[in-house]
Amino acid sequence: MPGPCALETVTCSIHHHRPLQPSLPSAMPAHRNGNLSAAPAWGFVLEGFRGGLETQALLFTVFLALYLVTVLGNLTMIMLITLDARLHSPMYFFLKNLSFLDLCYSSAIAPNAIANFFSSSKAISFAGCAMQLFFFSLLGTTEALLLAVMAYDRFMAICSPLRYPVAMGPATCARLVLGAYFGGCLNSMVETSLTFRLPFCRSNHIDHFFCDVPPLLRLACASTALNELVMFAICGFILLGATLVILVSYGYITVTILRMRSGSGRYKAFSTCGSHLAAVSLFYGTGFATYGQPGTMRSTEQGKVVSTFYTLIIPMLNPLIYSLRNRDVKDALKRQGRRHTAA
Repeated sequence: MPGPCALETVTCSIHHHRPLQPSLPSAMPAHRNGNLSAAPAWGFVLEGFRGGLETQALLFTVFLALYLVTVLGNLTMIMLITLDARLHSPMYFFLKNLSFLDLCYSSAIAPNAIANFFSSSKAISFAGCAMQLFFFSLLGTTEALLLAVMAYDRFMAICSPLRYPVAMGPATCARLVLGAYFGGCLNSMVETSLTFRLPFCRSNHIDHFFCDVPPLLRLACASTALNELVMFAICGFILLGATLVILVSYGYITVTILRMRSGSGRYKAFSTCGSHLAAVSLFYGTGFATYGQPGTMRSTEQGKVVSTFYTLIIPMLNPLIYSLRNRDVKDALKRQGRRHTAA
């Protein structure tokens, strides 16, 4: 789940090449040695979802509605946390970063996918495909790590309330967020560089609505065993490592909450943790189904449906989960509403 990286051009022999369809804009250029370029000269075609004009119109409407709600919800959370001084705490600092990631994460995929529903070519350039995969992987991995950081923050707040203000100071919070971005960038660079080293000789039609590793691997005319192994190892390590942090944190949190004498204190703690656990379950569940197991998602249509969850639905749901179940956020919304009315 890639900072800029150099994309290498790999060659494959001409007798392995299958001619592109006549309707495609161009063919692969020949090198001086008679070999063909491993990547199409102009790029790829994102086939998207199957179906006629009515199906495409319905999907266009659904995708557009999900994306608009995602943008509105996450921008509202970012502005609310920025403007309301009562929300300037570590928990809301991480929540603000989560909203920023969800906004960028969805924006890396949705606009191009929406435009392609009524596009005749559905084309994406080779560089554009690489950049889309890079940012998708970067933001997705960073979000997975940030969710683990948020679990650790809740652990410190509930289990060590006296140490919490010092242990989770602004510098520590910033380092934790930067660490999540660093892990995302490292994974993204590895995934993107390994994927685009492959010779894409079979076709330039990607059976998906965005550039992702599994559908790109299906186009390669060389062995993808190393790519699959690396993807399984890295994504499995990230998912299992972050899951372990979350489980241990919430194990201690559960014990601490059950020892509380105050019923209102237990309710508030469970409410805050419940929102986070809901976000974790949705994101990690779809991530593990897609990337955490070797050989899964052989059905391309199944992969597309699951992909809509972590690219559109989950980024849309996160601000709703945290706002509807959080009294502080609802109170902040009311205060900002009153200020806007008074102004």
